[in-house]
Amino acid sequence: MTFPTYDQLMLPLMKLLSEQKQAMKLSDVAKILSERSGLDANDLNKMLSSGTKTVFYDRVGWAKTYLVKAGLISQPKRGFCELSDIGRNIDLSNMTNLTIEYLMQFDSFANYKLGISKESQKYQRESNDYLTAIQKIEETRTPDEIIIETTELLKESLKKDLLKLIKENSPAFFERLVVDLLVAMGYGGSHHDAAQAIGKTNDGGIDGVISEDRLGLDKIYIQAKRWENTVSRPEIQQFKGALADQVAKKGVFITTSNFSKEARESAKKSGIVLIDGDKLTSLMIEFGLGVQVQQSFHIYKIDQDRFDENNF
Repeated sequence: MTFPTYDQLMLPLMKLLSEQKQAMKLSDVAKILSERSGLDANDLNKMLSSGTKTVFYDRVGWAKTYLVKAGLISQPKRGFCELSDIGRNIDLSNMTNLTIEYLMQFDSFANYKLGISKESQKYQRESNDYLTAIQKIEETRTPDEIIIETTELLKESLKKDLLKLIKENSPAFFERLVVDLLVAMGYGGSHHDAAQAIGKTNDGGIDGVISEDRLGLDKIYIQAKRWENTVSRPEIQQFKGALADQVAKKGVFITTSNFSKEARESAKKSGIVLIDGDKLTSLMIEFGLGVQVQQSFHIYKIDQDRFDENNF
């Protein structure tokens, strides 16, 4: 029995979910697919080189991820998946496989595959065809470029997952997350001092005040909004007014959504730092908040000095 690739698992995954009336745990999905695969125990127990999970479970996970990016599967809550409305409208009965080429017809997936590399965006514009762009990229990329772009692809996927988890939690959770991030970045002195500052003021658009340094020589005023809608100019104006009332020089506006062009222009004039959902999750990854290293790689090159006989 040939070991299935992740794309060969996409159709079985879709068919399994089509049989269900409610969302399934991914672990349960992997278990059922493994039972249906016909693979023996040795194959199913084969581990990734990192030792973190089985190869089969990892491939089921990537099959799910690609189908989510295409909009065919939705994730109603963490660790669960189900067919989306789009997925349920697809006639799976006559399909023999699901391919990357098939998924490329969905803009959300095509943008996911092409959205990282500027070179890929250039190819897409020139050819006006997603598949041609992908083929050209595969033909021209060096191994180093593949590693870098794949890493960025994984990072972008992780950022979206982080943002989804943040939005699923309470505003109080978001405030604590802001505390943890600012402390990890070196602000606020001790974590206790920062925790006392955030979420306590509720003063005209200010959610908290935190020390810029450990000595408390300067203060940063914070607005933290767990929002879905775009933050517009009026919200920035309200924050600016609150800062003026406090005779404050520095402010940071953090949101899970994004900022309108007018909001960014208004903030820039007043020296207010804006952190949107994309920047927030980037900082979380940079400072190791809510994430952990699953596996690291080292790329080696020849040490020329070691082979220079004049050095001995």
